[in-house]
Amino acid sequence: MSCLIRSVKKTFTLILLVCLTSIFLTGCWDRAEVNDLALILAAGIDKGKQNNIELSAQIFIPKPSQSGQQSEMSAGGSSGQSFVRSAEGETIADAMARLQEELTREIFWGQNEVLIIGEKLAKEGIIDQIDFWMRHSEPRIRADVFVSKGRSKTVLKAMPELENDTSKQLRKIVKTHIGVKVTAKDLSQMLSGESDAAVLPWVEYLDPSMMDSKKAIPIINGAAIFKKGKMVGRLDDKKTRGILWPRNEIKSGVITISFKNEKGYISLKLLQSHNELIPSLKNGKWSMHIKTSADMEVIQNTTKRNLFNPKVIKEAQQKIEFEIEQRERLAFSEVQKKLNADIFGFADEFERKYPQEWKQKKSKWNDIFPQVAVTFDTKVTIKRTGLGTEKQ
Repeated sequence: MSCLIRSVKKTFTLILLVCLTSIFLTGCWDRAEVNDLALILAAGIDKGKQNNIELSAQIFIPKPSQSGQQSEMSAGGSSGQSFVRSAEGETIADAMARLQEELTREIFWGQNEVLIIGEKLAKEGIIDQIDFWMRHSEPRIRADVFVSKGRSKTVLKAMPELENDTSKQLRKIVKTHIGVKVTAKDLSQMLSGESDAAVLPWVEYLDPSMMDSKKAIPIINGAAIFKKGKMVGRLDDKKTRGILWPRNEIKSGVITISFKNEKGYISLKLLQSHNELIPSLKNGKWSMHIKTSADMEVIQNTTKRNLFNPKVIKEAQQKIEFEIEQRERLAFSEVQKKLNADIFGFADEFERKYPQEWKQKKSKWNDIFPQVAVTFDTKVTIKRTGLGTEKQ
């Protein structure tokens, strides 16, 4: 009898355990099939009619592509397995709702990795748009943000030659770290920081006359500078390289040097670099010391100089140090003196080191920043010279 009771208890306990466990195994009751979703690959926002906001979305078509065929949608440009659809509203949220009304599938933002802001909207201000992007639970805050020359919708409709769509084209370019790379989260932090300034990569079209193709291909060529949420200017590609060193964002690149009264060049590739901002506040004078170290390797030498000679190496290192500082000075003359936009984060550095003094002077930072004295200390080491042959 006791054995029977124990058996019943074990059976009851097992059934109870299974029932309790099933509570936590909810399954996929709220799942959505891929064929029921409109997958957003990239988004663009422009100034619309009557002061509205126009939201454009590059939408993926979840079906296998067939060779020799391309899908065409009447509502926008098509590239391979994607198309562009736009809608206007009083706000981005309103435009998003209107965009959903035009689609038979539910919009899904989980794959969105690119946000492009049109030039006109950027000049009028982007704070409200970025505020929406950070508040809404669906758009990705890790999406890369760009500013386009002209309308963002035009960039989304472009058809790159090597990549399937504009989204992948732009993401792969910024991953090279040759230019500025900014996510929506980074942009929000810059706009709310003490500096109240931001920088975004600038997108324009590669001139078709320079290529065999007649298609307009979007490329990154410089950077857009923002102050108080509005675009106040832009830098060309050369000046943009100059701001990457102080911002500690330079990850790759090639520097070519030459020597006076000598033929040929030496090209060197960046291996690694580190930058440090050292603020100083003495006797009411604000200054910033920019300390840079970089390791490089020689990838080409068309001069007659022997790179195994320590004196030649030392002279080459000094040449590169001068070149880096010249690029930085060129960028500072534009951003600090002309645009008065602290995209380098000087304000944050002064606040950390001199919190009390910063509280008293932060309201006058717009007057102080252009007067901050900037000095440079650059140290370049050529780690590898490569194999060489004696030149006659």
